[in-house]
Amino acid sequence: MDDSRAARRVPRAVESPLSRALPAAARYVLRGGSEVLATAAGALGLPVSSAACRAQVAEDRAVLWLGPDERLLLGPEEASGSIEKLLERELAGTPHALVDVSHRQTALEVSGPYAAAGLSVGCPLDLHPSAFPVGMCTRTVLNKAEIVLWRTGSERFHLEVWRSYADYVARLLAQAASELLPAD
Repeated sequence: MDDSRAARRVPRAVESPLSRALPAAARYVLRGGSEVLATAAGALGLPVSSAACRAQVAEDRAVLWLGPDERLLLGPEEASGSIEKLLERELAGTPHALVDVSHRQTALEVSGPYAAAGLSVGCPLDLHPSAFPVGMCTRTVLNKAEIVLWRTGSERFHLEVWRSYADYVARLLAQAASELLPAD
């Protein structure tokens, strides 16, 4: 088995009625000026946007705003090599940094009517839809773990978390679910 693919396997994490592990994906952090970010978004077929703390989505790819000159690019795992080659070709000669972080991170989905309440157990952000609407994304913490939090639906969140913290975050969410969800 190719070592890079083995490193991208979804780590074992506790699932709960509130959260589940998402499939492995291609993940890149792209840093550069506005020209770099616009070129990359166009090459990936994503809408070009400079709106702070917002995600842009097209089919199975997404670009999340992490800072004025930083984006997190997400795509299907099988497109990993092609994304990297495409961006390196399109950005050749333009100062930028493109780092594959697929091996470092994994993703969890938190969903359901108690999703925001479950996240609020350890996240200091106001997750009310008026303060954190669908499409918003940001770096934050969930208890002691740094995460990237993206609201993908009215009752659905996508969490990017370092692999070494995935089980910790999943267990925290399972505990929140046991306290928040009505007993059967």
